[in-house]
Amino acid sequence: MSELPLRPNPRYKPVSLFVTCLVDMIHPQTGVSVVKILEHLGVEVRFPMAQTCCGQPAFNAGYWDEAREVARQFLQAFADAQVIVTPSGSCASLVRHYYPTLFADEPEWHERAIWASSITWEFTEYLVDGLGIMDLNATLPPTRIALHEACHGLRLMGLKEQARQLLSAIDGVTVVELEEADRCCGFGGLFAVKMPEVSTAMLQRKLNNIQQCEADIIATGDCGCMMQMNGGLSRSGHSPCVRHVADILAQALKAEEENTPSSTNL
Repeated sequence: MSELPLRPNPRYKPVSLFVTCLVDMIHPQTGVSVVKILEHLGVEVRFPMAQTCCGQPAFNAGYWDEAREVARQFLQAFADAQVIVTPSGSCASLVRHYYPTLFADEPEWHERAIWASSITWEFTEYLVDGLGIMDLNATLPPTRIALHEACHGLRLMGLKEQARQLLSAIDGVTVVELEEADRCCGFGGLFAVKMPEVSTAMLQRKLNNIQQCEADIIATGDCGCMMQMNGGLSRSGHSPCVRHVADILAQALKAEEENTPSSTNL
């Protein structure tokens, strides 16, 4: 894996939202939450309508020709972007780390891939590392939140403290620790399909830790992990309690706005 391209300062630039397949098809509210938070911060949000998939399923399965075809569509869809933000550490890591490798033998596309890599941010990374925002001045009723550290985000994007900083700053929230928070939940995209027995065993270990945790909510930055863990909880007769960080932050912002008197009431 080659050295990553340096990223220009993303401040005062419009954001092009890459919503991802799982958000689009299964968890659209997470995309809405991201938009609400960014607009609350005064960030202009754009949504390229031609966006599809980043190509990660094909890439991880070894079908690099097919992955390149999908990746070209991504690069074309975001050709006018100044900053790309996505609520997924795994999708961000593919663009950031592997797009340049994917097009290493195609000079024109390789240049585009390096450019895309240099302007792509995972959502919490963009807020904390890009904008320097660690406190949204939000509030929730007393809530205990623990974090599941998704594999790609943690190991490829360095996403460990960003979500923790944002959540711990919410008035009313106490961040507690989840045992083996950095251990895989067993999803891994195609891994869960190709090796279901291993995936199920990994999931069960994660569920055991969740059930022993004192948290009211388990927060994560990837919808794949959220889908995997909530599915396991539902099948075992427990209430799903895993939520995307963006959804928690958006709820906390809404609660703060509802509790703040408008100027007409002063």
